[in-house]
Amino acid sequence: MTRAAGRAVRIPAGRQAAQRQATEAAALVAPFVIAYLVLFVYPTLKLVQLSFTASPLIGTGKWVGTANYVRLAGDGLFRASVYHTAYFVALTVVPTTLLALGIALMVSRLRGWRQSLVLACFFLPYILPVTVVTLIWQWLVDLQFGVAQPLLRLVSGGSGVAVFKSPAWAMPMVALVTIWWTNGFNVLLFTAGLRNIPADYYEAAALDGAGRLAQFRHITWPLIWPVTALVLTIQLILQLKIFDQVYLLTQGGPFNSTYVVVQYIYRQAFVLNHGGYAAAVALFLFALIAALSVLQYQVLRTRESR
Repeated sequence: MTRAAGRAVRIPAGRQAAQRQATEAAALVAPFVIAYLVLFVYPTLKLVQLSFTASPLIGTGKWVGTANYVRLAGDGLFRASVYHTAYFVALTVVPTTLLALGIALMVSRLRGWRQSLVLACFFLPYILPVTVVTLIWQWLVDLQFGVAQPLLRLVSGGSGVAVFKSPAWAMPMVALVTIWWTNGFNVLLFTAGLRNIPADYYEAAALDGAGRLAQFRHITWPLIWPVTALVLTIQLILQLKIFDQVYLLTQGGPFNSTYVVVQYIYRQAFVLNHGGYAAAVALFLFALIAALSVLQYQVLRTRESR
């Protein structure tokens, strides 16, 4: 009950309950909102401001307007890093998605502990740190005693191959390492999606004489498409930000053949201390990821609605 113009006004019980719920909801949401503003929105705004300056990573600098963005167009190493990143995305996003779907289809035919064991084997590399992953693969393909060298000699037609020191081999091998390392997560997503497809659909299709290929085309593929779209989107975002494997396996070499955008940002910011220019490159990558993610989402949603 409140007082207005000298007389008591009773607030309806329903409105009081709504106000109390709104207050409780605001109290629950407030920590997240504060953390989001402090840890994401504020740094993003500072990054945008930094990108218009010629300043070090820490400290003040003079305002240069759009000069950093104009400089990007004429920077040969930056253009090369964009190309190498796009090449890496082409080598990983669609192949790892198709591979994960194929593995999930095979695993889904197993039952009980066998399925759990196979899933655990595929997921095990995903929980390894990137340093362990790179050490494993450096040992596997070592030119002197690597156990994978006989296969590499067979493929190359003779002598051994120092794969991480060859411009032709380096990026495909980094892509192979990445697929081996991360594909277990995609397999789990597809397996979960396949489990949600009712078995009755397949039984009815089998009674109508549909073979496995027809069942996959008319039942599995349409119903697993939302998971496929999710995996493609996640992989696109992750692979555009490739850095760890490249930095540890090739350091961007040989001859800058594996130099990617995030490594270029790292070099400008932490090696050359060009904070303003690094911020401009980072914003370019952010805009690229956002634009491609939205575009891919719209394309995949259009495909799903057909």
